[in-house]
Amino acid sequence: MHHPRLATFMVDGKTHYGLVAENGIVDLSARFGKSYPTLREVIADGALLRVAEDSARLKPDFASDAITWQPPIPAPEKIICIGVNYPDRNAEYKDGQAAPPYPSMFMRTPRSFVGHETPLVRPRASAQLDYEGEVVIVIGKAGRHISEANALEHIAALTLCNEGTIRDWVRHAKFNVTQGKNFDSTGSLGPWLVPYIDEQQIADISLTTRVNGESRQNDRTSRMIFSFRYIISYISTFTTLVPGDVIVTGTPTGAGARFDPPRFLKPGDVVEVEADGLGILRNGVIDETP
Repeated sequence: MHHPRLATFMVDGKTHYGLVAENGIVDLSARFGKSYPTLREVIADGALLRVAEDSARLKPDFASDAITWQPPIPAPEKIICIGVNYPDRNAEYKDGQAAPPYPSMFMRTPRSFVGHETPLVRPRASAQLDYEGEVVIVIGKAGRHISEANALEHIAALTLCNEGTIRDWVRHAKFNVTQGKNFDSTGSLGPWLVPYIDEQQIADISLTTRVNGESRQNDRTSRMIFSFRYIISYISTFTTLVPGDVIVTGTPTGAGARFDPPRFLKPGDVVEVEADGLGILRNGVIDETP
């Protein structure tokens, strides 16, 4: 079954959202913008599938190469990222500790992400820009103290993330990784939202990250230490999840920092994050310009 794909994009400096078709993009913001200024409001109203189905037969308004892709949710209230969530990643730390009892997590700012086909920026402050391919869940229904049994009802859509990281800056302090995770334009989200239908969609997704065509990360969501259900339930214990919130669910082993010598990203590289049913999130790399 081919699930609809909904994207946020820019044309001539204006932000739109639309339905990604084989031969271009149908502008949904032109049709639904009064009710739903952005995809966040579409999600909050539970209308992702409806606007997609209403527009499935329309001709594209824009060619795919005429747009600039943006992260799918503009200005989410929160972007919460889960650390170390695949078994081999825990082993990579070589600290002899068993899988942790609770997930590690941190927040990222929207400004730290770019969209599909937009280059990641290697900052002046460090050459240690690394990639991390991840599956993303987008919250559709608000909730607090959500049970694991009901957790998946709170998902509206899925997308992908390259949770780009400045490795030396995540090690500046004793307990936090915030600064190394929030450099402007070092990660990406997208290319689009795929509406969440049922658990089959996420139960055993194959997730792969390639650099210049070479496979570096490869794992399956069925092997995650903390399940999608658990993550949603756990996060909702301390914060109210709201429509449009983005949860980045962890990366498999194989990031550049773990090679000997490390294999960090450099200008000209192309990183692709691919997962079953979600497409390919592709980004080049450039240096920060003074």
